Amino acid sequence: MGDLRRRGVVALGVTALVAPLTLAIGATPAQAASCTTSAGPYQKKVEKFLGRPVDGKQSAADCKAVRAFQTKHGIRPNIGYAGPVTWGVMNLMNKQKAVGKNPNKAGKCPTNKGRIACVDLTLQLSWIQDGKKLVYGPVPVRTGRNGYETRTGLKKVYWRNKNHVSTIYDVPMPYSQFFDGGQAFHSVGVSMWNPPGSHGCVNMTGTAAKKYWSLLKKGDDVYVYGRKPGT
Repeated sequence: MGDLRRRGVVALGVTALVAPLTLAIGATPAQAASCTTSAGPYQKKVEKFLGRPVDGKQSAADCKAVRAFQTKHGIRPNIGYAGPVTWGVMNLMNKQKAVGKNPNKAGKCPTNKGRIACVDLTLQLSWIQDGKKLVYGPVPVRTGRNGYETRTGLKKVYWRNKNHVSTIYDVPMPYSQFFDGGQAFHSVGVSMWNPPGSHGCVNMTGTAAKKYWSLLKKGDDVYVYGRKPGT
């Protein structure tokens, strides 16, 4: 009964997380009637990121490239406008790439805990380390949006369910590893840069979630720190 009770609590805890996920998985980016001819405030930066001629002027080819990026990552409206949301995603990608294979350079994730899963909310990155040794990652993740922030602090994996499905919304949450109430690592079928974020879980690609499943076990430490941009 204790186990059933605990599972019931977890099911209730994920209720708030899975409802938006239903929409995220089932929805497709809204298709704009036409590309915008207006240059956005981040036109040159966006052009540079996409390898376009950097002239600060919106061309049909520019708009097509920007719009394709927006559609891929679920940025709305996807009309090819180089606005703050689009540039924010690109800027985050640049910062993630700059980290390379040294995500804990600042030493913010504990190195005295043995194997531990680290989550940097500021850079939207996660990795697994053992002491100072990097075991896996870093990989981009999608954490809680404003009002549903992924909670910070030192936690432990307390329940794992490889084929977890919400009993209320019937939404699959593959490779779920819960570490704080209803907040868990699990895979999703949307881009890791899809704004504005999850409803508290640490979303991962299928590949990353499977690797985390193979490397972590019940009782392993999880450390979440930083602050997601926009929260």
